[in-house]
Parts: sequence; C-alpha cells; structure tokens
Amino acid sequence: MASERPLPPTQLRGAESGREFSHPGGRCHPGSGLLQISNQHNAGASTLEPTFFKMTEVDVNLDQVIPTTIIPTYWAKLLVAFVSFVCFAHSYDGDFVFDDSEAIVNNKDLRAETPLGDLWQHDFWGSKLSSNTSHKSYRPLTVLTFRINYYLSGGFHPVSFHMVNILLHCSISVLMVDVFSILFGGLQYTSKGRRLNLAPKSSLLAALFFAVHPVHTECVAGIVGRADLLGALFFLLSFLGYCQAFRESNKEGTQFSTFWVLLSILFSAVAMLCKEQGITVLGFNAVFDALVISKLNILEIVQKVQHKDKSLENIGWLKNGGLLFRLTLLFSGGATILYMRWRIMGTGPPAFTEVDNPASFAESMFVRAINYNYYYSMNAWLLLCPWWLCFDWSMGCIPLIKSVSDWRIIALAALWFCLIGLICQALCSEDSHKRRILTLGLGFLIIPFLPASNLFFRVGFVIAERVIYLPSVGYCMLLTYGFGILSKHTKKKVHYNVGKNLADKGDQIAAIRYYREAVRLNPKYVHAMNNLGNILKERNELQEAEELLSLAVQIQPDFAAAWMNLGIVQNSMRRFGEAEQSYWTAIKYRRKYPDCYYNLGRLYADLNRPLDALNAWRNATFLKPEHTLAWNNMIILLDNIGNLAQAEAVGREALELIPNDHSIMFSLANVLGKSQKYKESEALFLKAIKANPNAASYHGNLAVLYHRWGNFDLAKKYYEVSLKLDPLAPGTKENYNLLKRKLEQLQTNSV
Repeated sequence: MASERPLPPTQLRGAESGREFSHPGGRCHPGSGLLQISNQHNAGASTLEPTFFKMTEVDVNLDQVIPTTIIPTYWAKLLVAFVSFVCFAHSYDGDFVFDDSEAIVNNKDLRAETPLGDLWQHDFWGSKLSSNTSHKSYRPLTVLTFRINYYLSGGFHPVSFHMVNILLHCSISVLMVDVFSILFGGLQYTSKGRRLNLAPKSSLLAALFFAVHPVHTECVAGIVGRADLLGALFFLLSFLGYCQAFRESNKEGTQFSTFWVLLSILFSAVAMLCKEQGITVLGFNAVFDALVISKLNILEIVQKVQHKDKSLENIGWLKNGGLLFRLTLLFSGGATILYMRWRIMGTGPPAFTEVDNPASFAESMFVRAINYNYYYSMNAWLLLCPWWLCFDWSMGCIPLIKSVSDWRIIALAALWFCLIGLICQALCSEDSHKRRILTLGLGFLIIPFLPASNLFFRVGFVIAERVIYLPSVGYCMLLTYGFGILSKHTKKKVHYNVGKNLADKGDQIAAIRYYREAVRLNPKYVHAMNNLGNILKERNELQEAEELLSLAVQIQPDFAAAWMNLGIVQNSMRRFGEAEQSYWTAIKYRRKYPDCYYNLGRLYADLNRPLDALNAWRNATFLKPEHTLAWNNMIILLDNIGNLAQAEAVGREALELIPNDHSIMFSLANVLGKSQKYKESEALFLKAIKANPNAASYHGNLAVLYHRWGNFDLAKKYYEVSLKLDPLAPGTKENYNLLKRKLEQLQTNSV
C-alpha cells in the first residue's frame, strides 16, 4: 500500500531589490506545495553604461541643453536688432525731461557759437571743470554727439535725439551676440582667422535677455542715458578688439598681436570719455585673459602658493611672460588714462550734497557700510525683478538703515548669500566650463559697477538705473546659464520619470533607454544609476549592474539604497563576502533600513547561518512590523530546520500584526499541518485561498493536508483545482497520482 507524501518542505523567498522612496512587497508563485522564491525587483532603480562616465565631467556645454533652435549668426543678429528696436521704439516721441534739460537744452556746448575746444574743458552739464560747483563728470564725446544731433536736426527736436539712443541700444544688443558667444563658448579662430561661434543658442538667448531688459529704460528713453550707451558701445569694442589680439594663434594665447592690445586700450579711453565707467573694461579684459586665454585655475594656484608647490615654476604664463606682459600693458594704459583725466578735471573731488547721497555723509562707518550694501541689493533686485523703475532715487526715496533691527537687513544677507555661493562655485567647481562662465558673468556684473559702488569715491546718487546698463550683461549671462541648468535638470528629470513609469509598467527595454539618457544628461545622477542597475540585475546582466551601482556609491558614498542593491548583485554573483560588506555599509548610512536587514538575512540563509539570518529578519520586522517577506522567511526557515514550535509562534505573531496577509496564512498553515493541527491548518488554508483564489500552491497544499488527514474526496477536489491552475506543477501531479492509486486500492479492498 502506497503511503501519501507529507507536506513538502518550503523554500525561502529570494532577495528583494531596494529603491529610494518605496518598499517592495512579496508575492507567491504557484507550485506543488512549494513557497516559491519571489525575486521581486522594484522597477525603477538605476544606471548607465560605464563608458558614459567620467568623474570630472560634471557639466555640459549650455548649447546642448538650451531648448532653442540654432539659427545662423546673421539672422540671430537681425532678430536681436528687431526685438530691441520694437521694445524701445515707443520712446521716440518723448520730450526733453529731467536731466535732459540741463545737459542738452540749457547746455551752451551744443550751440554752434561755442568753440569745439570748450567741450574738452567743460563737464557733462556745460560747466567749467575748474569750477567748485562742477560734478567733474567728464564726457566730452557724449556731448559732441549731442552737438551733432542739434546741428543735423536744426535745433532741439527730441525725436532725432531719441532715435540715436534707440539705434545705439540696437547696435549694442547686436554686438552682444558676438560678446556672449565668446563668454559662453570661448575664443577660437579658424586657420583663416575667422572666429568660431561655439555657443550660438546661449549667445542668442542672452543677447535677447539683454535687448529687452526693462532696467535699460532710463538709458534708452532718457536722452542723457546716451553717455551710458556710448560707454557700453566702446566698452564692448575694446573687449572684442582685445579678443582680436589672439586671432593669429590657436595655441592658448601664447602668440598675440600687441597692436590689438593697444587698440583695445585706446577704445577703453574713448569709452571713458563717453562715461566714466568705460575704463573698467581694462579690468575685465585682464580677467578674461587670465581665465580664457591663459586658462588659469585661481583656486589651484592659491593652494599651490599656500603649500609652496614647486610645480608653480612650470606654469606656462610665468615661463613665457605673455600674460604678464599683456597685464602690464593694460595696467600701464589704464594708469595713464586715469592720470590724464585726473589732470584735466583738477585735483579736487566733485562736490556733492547730502541730498545727493545721504549714506556717504553718515558719521558712522557702520551706517555707511550697511547702507552701501543695501544699495547693492536694491540694484541686484532691479536686475532680477524690475517691477518698479524710477528716474531719480534721491530726496529720501530710500531711508537710511540705522540699526541692525531694520528688517531690510535681510536683503543684504540674501545678496551676499547668493554672491558667496556663486563665487565658491566659480572658484571651486571641477568643471572648467562652469568656472569660466560663472567667473566671467560675475566679472561683468561687478567690475563695471565698481565706479558707482562708493568704495573708491563718493558718487552723486543713491541708486541710478543707468549705471547698471553694463552690469546687466553679467546678469543676463548668469540668467542664461541658470536657464540652461534648469533645462538640463528638467530634461534629465523627465527622462528619469518616464523611465520609472515604464519600468513600473513592466516595459524594461524602454525604461533602460530612458534611464540611460537621464544619466547621459547628468553623469552623476545616482538615482537613475540605481534604478537602471536594478533592472539590469533582473535581466541577469550582473556585470554591468555591478559597475553601475559601484559608480553610484563612488559618486554618493552615503547612498544606502545603491549599497543594498550592490549587495544584491554581488550576492547573485556568489561573492558573499563583498555582498555582506555592502549590506552593512548601507545599514551604516541608514540605520533604520528594514529591507537591507531582510536581504542580509537572505544572504546568511544562503551561507547556512540560520541564527544570523533569523536575527537579521527579526531586525527587519522590528523596524517595519508589516514586512511580510521577513516574517514569511522566518517561518519558512524555522520550518525547514525542524523547529515547528517556534515557527508556529512566529507565524501567530505575524498574523496578529498583519491579520489579512494571505501569504503568512499559507506559511503558518503549512507549519500547523506538519504539527498535525489539521483543523486550524484547514481554516487558514481556506482563508488564504479566499484572499488569493488563483494561487495553485494554496490549493495544492490544502489537498496535501486533506490527503494526510484522510479526507480523500476533498484532497482529490483541491488537487484537480491546483492542476487546473498550474498543469505543470510536478509535485502536485505526483501527489495526485498517489491519491488516485490510494483510492483505487481502497475500492479494490472494498470489493
């Protein structure tokens, strides 16, 4: 007489992969009384092909991420000219207002009867520079253009004056396309001396920002703003002329034309004769030369100086003296120009009153400093949010800050927080492209503003929007860079989210493609690496999965989920020691990590260390009482080693915490069946089947229970249901054949 087979031994569930922000759940697979391994990997984990990564390559060229169309430079300039003209064309029919009356209508230097030579001895308002009442604003070339306007239009007709201002702004905006292409893309010429535009999209976008910025209204609509327009025009010509000095060489500026350097200095003098701040172009040219032409890393040099590094002796610019010579020319030219201007305007400073600049007359140095900084923050706010504009900020428009309890102190803190952050990024970033853009942007923002900062001498105003015409170039540059970074992060985030959604839907091939693109756009996107590595592990592409996850934890050493997934991959590759180390590293960085304790327990079970496995799973359930997989595996392991009493106790504890979990009901029912507690086992099997009626293993194991219990009719019924759900289940089919032989034998005996 053949005996029925006992309930088959159960198997431990396999390791689950972890991902950030969610915890996976388990599921039962059908089998003939076997609790199958549930190798459940969460769709949505991450990486990219290892060939895509270089640890130092953090950023990409802005043109790769700015979502605009590349158009030829000629058309780009036409577009910028058109946009700038449209924005300010409505100012053409304005009258002479405010300072226009004194600088133009009442200025005798515009009249034909005034000798041209007087322009070189008078200030901007027509007063003698030697006068004690002169503001010492020496802008003879600007006054000369007013005089030409007056002559050509046959009198004081404001339309012609306004049209010149509008056309000047259009011309400057067009020049900005070339300037921005150099600032963003660097300086590179073809063998025929033609400069390459390496940043067509970013240069066009920044030039458009500049062309339409509302803060330029005073310069363009106010006729006296022509001084700032002309100063900016020759400032840019000086910069572009300086760039021309390196046209004949592509060897990082080791060869240059002294003629173009000197011409650049001449343009700076012309710029200063239009508006005082034009001289600052020499300082910007020096910064540009050091960073772009000579490719200096300021932070690296400072560190070497501090450590007395002998490698400083090998720096090229020190050996060939090219940069030092050019800087000497710039400094000497600037000093000469300033000395000549000082002699012309007289040795005395301009005379201003407290009404013009009240902060500069404060007795306390603290009050002066804090108000100057507040003025800086106001200028920055006008660039960022030109919600309100004013032609004159004097006469008490901005009350003085006299104590630290004034809430406006917050503006100062915000300004310096942003500036220090940008400066740190400009100096310390590993990406030379990012360092260059941020440094040049800050340089254009700060250097032209220095004459209006009250740092070197008292100025005759509180805030003047016209003086931030040139600094707005730096702002537009930083704005474009920020827009590019935002576009890049948005684009990579979109690819990540699409990949995650596709992975959740089971479309792994498409998900892999999107994850790879997310990592290509940001080679340090560790969450995308983690999710991609998980999918590759599911596809048994273990070598690449390990490389990706290893790279993720190199980039972000405290990324606990990536450490755990790396351990899962190493466990699958049977490198158990490395897997254990990875798991413990994950727990080090995230002490309350139930999924990692679960996987650690699975590793110990593979290594036949049942006590360690039970301890790990107990930790998982302590941290996450509803961790079904950990409870199930504790029950299964205790069952497999023959400790049915403890397995039953653990199962009952789990059901108290998770009373409706059918998989725990099933595991506990198996244990109770082996302990011959048939009635209670039957009740749990039926409850599990009611919760999950399509699980063939549930029906098959209940059939085995009835088989052993002697209820052969019910055993036959549930064997057949199980085989209908899973015809290929070998254990169930074998047990069913045993039952049929048993029934045939009983029928024979009865006959």
